[in-house]
Amino acid sequence: MREEMAQREAAELLRGHRKPRSPHGWGLLVALWLLAFYEPVVTEGHLRRKNLEFIFIRFSAWEFAGCDKLWAGLVTTLCHHIRQHFGALPLSVFHVLGSRPRFASGFSQREWILKKGTCLRLWGLLLVLAVGIAILLVALLVPGIKDHHALKVVGSAVASLSGSSLVLGALSILKNFLVSEKKKIERLTDSDRFAGQLGFMSKIRGEVEVLVDFLAFMEVFERRRLRVVLEITSLDLCYPEKVAGVFNAMATLLSDANAPFIFLLAVDPSVIVPCLEQTGCMKGLADNGYLYLNRAVTLPFSIPEMGSRSRLRSVEAAIQTREDLMYRIIAGNVAKTRRCGGGCGAEPAIPSWKEADSEAVAWIHEAFRCLHDGSDVLSRYLPENGANVRRIVNTIPITLRLLLHRSGGAAAVPSPRAAAAWVVLADRWPCRLSWTLQCLEDAGQNLPAPDPSGKSLWSIFQEHVGELSALRQALGKVLSLDADPELFQTFLARDFPFGAAEARELLGVTVNLDHSIRHQMGLLRALARL
Repeated sequence: MREEMAQREAAELLRGHRKPRSPHGWGLLVALWLLAFYEPVVTEGHLRRKNLEFIFIRFSAWEFAGCDKLWAGLVTTLCHHIRQHFGALPLSVFHVLGSRPRFASGFSQREWILKKGTCLRLWGLLLVLAVGIAILLVALLVPGIKDHHALKVVGSAVASLSGSSLVLGALSILKNFLVSEKKKIERLTDSDRFAGQLGFMSKIRGEVEVLVDFLAFMEVFERRRLRVVLEITSLDLCYPEKVAGVFNAMATLLSDANAPFIFLLAVDPSVIVPCLEQTGCMKGLADNGYLYLNRAVTLPFSIPEMGSRSRLRSVEAAIQTREDLMYRIIAGNVAKTRRCGGGCGAEPAIPSWKEADSEAVAWIHEAFRCLHDGSDVLSRYLPENGANVRRIVNTIPITLRLLLHRSGGAAAVPSPRAAAAWVVLADRWPCRLSWTLQCLEDAGQNLPAPDPSGKSLWSIFQEHVGELSALRQALGKVLSLDADPELFQTFLARDFPFGAAEARELLGVTVNLDHSIRHQMGLLRALARL
């Protein structure tokens, strides 16, 4: 994401666009001036900007596991990091004087419009203050008028009223500067009336809306798009009620369609699903945690099993953390240098990631063409639910890039249409596909059984469908995720007859299939055979 950010920034500068600015140094004075006297406008040119900045926020749920409300910790962490990133002063001034950007009328390119009302009120207060001070000075200093107490009272009253308005505005800014949004939320949660406090969620929502409006203002000021990336980790170490609270907080933050938030949720579904099912948030979803996750997550990325090279890298990384083994690494490097003598043979050429990625662009277009082509049979298997369609569209580019990267330039690579069909298969029938893949894996491990590589997935499923039927009570919730069983038969038996060898190759790049389902099936099969 950082590389993408730098590439887009450089591309925008090459197009001749103005350089982005930050609210630090001289930019802070400019930001305060615009906050006070100008209103931002979202123009067509701003919407066409491609450069963006990611603001990364790491939220470890385990650090807030002792709180009564874990979701309050998520909101306070968000407020604290945004305040720390932009500075306390701009955010404090925005609370009092700032305004949310409005969309331009027509094709106007003016990004800042003078706040005429604010300027008139300010000049009016200053004028009234000057008049009041002048009357008071005249009443105090001019001979012959000193004895008129009424004039002194009028002058002091006018000066006090106009001056108090300016002082109240300054005090409001100072209050927001000293009392952060994090402290406000912590004060609400520490209240004795917290459990029954009316309007508590509306107050939290109000603080979040101010942050969203402030980020929209800073987008126009910095001349780039802003996205806040919240990395949520260690959620599977918390109690079920707290897990459900974090999901509710995520839904609250994402309830605005224009909210600039991206959540990276790193969890183990086999742990999270039972936690969600034990709470009351499953009412109306048939107590199915998997269905809840499918509706909450828009881009699933289930990490595939680790390959041999990745295992070696992880072992090497683990060894390097051991101080007592560091001398072996140093000695090995010295010995390798002596053996090579500067003339080691070159490693075989492997296509770089950038080359594979450029080739993947054409593959992605071809896969999307198959999805959009009404005459292609693949389009008939797309789900009706818009959330599932977005999951498939989001997953296909990742799957194709991983597929090309793993192939290393090999000739026998599944076509873009086949890869897109595999993504659709994993999304529409996760239970039946996981069962078939588990049976395929078990068949390859049961030697000296015949190698099933020449079989089709449908034939493997037919051989073991009776065993799946016997386990339907234990796998009932997972089975409910699958679409029409007859369509599954038509998909694998007629339209996309994937073979066992092709399935093994695609399994290594499958990120939209929850592998914990397959592991649970393997355990049930092993227990049934005892």
